[in-house]
Amino acid sequence: MRVPFIFLAGIESIIFAVSFHAAVHIRWWFLDGEATLEPTILFTLIVAFVFVLTMAATGLYEASLREGLTGSLVRIALSFFLGSILLSALSFLFPPLGLWRSILSLTILFSFILVVLLRLAFFRANPSIFKRRALVLGDSPLADQLMIANQKRLDIVGFIPTALDDQKTQPNMPIIPYNKPLVQIAVEYHVDEIVLALKDRRGKLPITELLECRMCGIQVLEQQDFFERELGVLKLDLLTPSWLIHSDGFQNHLLTTLIKRFFDILFSLIFIIVLWPVMLLTAALIFIESGFRHSVLYRQVRVGENGEPFSVIKFRSMRVNAEADGKARWATTNDPRITYIGRFIRKTRIDELPQIFNILKGEMSFVGPRPERPEFVVDLTRKYEHYATRHRLKPGLTGWAQISYPYGSTEEDALRKLEYDLYYIKNHSTFLDLLILVETVEVVLFGKGAV
Repeated sequence: MRVPFIFLAGIESIIFAVSFHAAVHIRWWFLDGEATLEPTILFTLIVAFVFVLTMAATGLYEASLREGLTGSLVRIALSFFLGSILLSALSFLFPPLGLWRSILSLTILFSFILVVLLRLAFFRANPSIFKRRALVLGDSPLADQLMIANQKRLDIVGFIPTALDDQKTQPNMPIIPYNKPLVQIAVEYHVDEIVLALKDRRGKLPITELLECRMCGIQVLEQQDFFERELGVLKLDLLTPSWLIHSDGFQNHLLTTLIKRFFDILFSLIFIIVLWPVMLLTAALIFIESGFRHSVLYRQVRVGENGEPFSVIKFRSMRVNAEADGKARWATTNDPRITYIGRFIRKTRIDELPQIFNILKGEMSFVGPRPERPEFVVDLTRKYEHYATRHRLKPGLTGWAQISYPYGSTEEDALRKLEYDLYYIKNHSTFLDLLILVETVEVVLFGKGAV
């Protein structure tokens, strides 16, 4: 942990302690007229320690977060939720702790507001606190790719060329001469990590020096690892069987699967109860627009989990004879086949609402790779060996690719989305699902990625 994060943890510990004291006094003095519980130093330390512990467990004291402000807010909320559960359990086991629901609620309310304001102030005062410092070792063309991928979450301090040709080709970052041991350069520039950008490693990779850097606590990243962390993708042109075998991820825990299914059923029922007036009105408008002649729903065969086909249900947004010749086509921007009502419901994602019944049946999930048509799947699987991997999980109503990449209408777009889908399949978790759902709300509200 960096010194600034230790300092941040210290300030947030004080925030938790002060919030707990304030909550106790407000609860007893203002509601009951007198204090029957005086928060001791031990109780205060326990509350502050538990919340700092859960914030550390959710990665809030690391400089490797890539989700931005939205992700930080989700992590803070999750850490407070975990902390409240842990403190509730401690209060049950040790009644003298006296952590009543009202006291805990007030503590969380005060702490959340102050912690969010503190982190915003830290970021505005010195954004580099939340950035890692990286050194690129390798070839100029690949170094430029890394610079393009850098999305202001990283300070690339410079580039060390490994060949004479690369010294002549000026990349879009400062060149650092390789005139001293690599670990000495890394320490001199206060580097947190070294990114390898070598196309051909024969005779270029300084194994001994990289090992020494690793032993000094400096992380060494492959180019694929860099793209995975910074952009949330698995680059197809860098994907190799050996990297997939040795990298982390692809964890299919039974508990995660059960939690996901539980929330799929729960939220499906809630959405049906809450949104039935919207769905009823949409159905009526589509029926009126069609002259009371055609169905308001549209069923289409899609490929689901393990390659099993199923019928996805949507509100009809195109004219009835959209594919009269029987040939499958990608939907395009300003597609002439889309009806007037269809354009609105596609923009607002209302056309997807009937898929809630697919989720309830277990054919889909709220979060996962979007299900694709068999005609496209057969063609893409034949051309690209990793395309079938996206069917290892249930398809979703929304997904990592949907919130990260604009709407695609070509085969090239499908491949770019595949890179995001592979990232999700490799790293899927309850937290990532929650983050995707939160960011999906932004996509729907602002119409990002919609046709």
